[in-house]
Amino acid sequence: MNRAFTAPAALVGYIATIPAANIAVEHFGAVPVGFGYLAPAGVYMVGLALVLRDVAREVAGISAVLFAIAAGTVLSWFLATPLLAMASSTAFLLSELLDFAVYEPLRRRGLLTAMLASNAVGMLADSLLFLWLAFHSFQYLPGQLLGKAWMTLAAVAVIAAWRQRRAVTA
Repeated sequence: MNRAFTAPAALVGYIATIPAANIAVEHFGAVPVGFGYLAPAGVYMVGLALVLRDVAREVAGISAVLFAIAAGTVLSWFLATPLLAMASSTAFLLSELLDFAVYEPLRRRGLLTAMLASNAVGMLADSLLFLWLAFHSFQYLPGQLLGKAWMTLAAVAVIAAWRQRRAVTA
């Protein structure tokens, strides 16, 4: 795959998930995520953000990802209502930095292992911080974790299939 195309696409996709998550929360409220649980509608975009951060790290490098985390935080702050902006930008910044801190040492053990472990930490941190700051409640915590887990598992499955296909055709 052409890194000249992939790196910018991964970074733009990653950064775009943040305003998309805020817009979804503001316009759709809580949505079903399975097994009778609800979560704020941005849950799927945040789950995707965790995966795209890892992909962007691989194709664009550490500096580009740190810039993208800062850009996502700023976008989150300016493109939401004041309460949502504070909750979203704080949760985004801290959870993405935690995801990054877990991902970096694990990437030598394999991309998918690092993604699963770092996303587990990132999704928990994001969910706890966002729910407390935005709603002062953990009512949606099971739904938040489930929705983000769906996105992580779906993305990891797509990446694994793509890597397998690449290996077969190489």
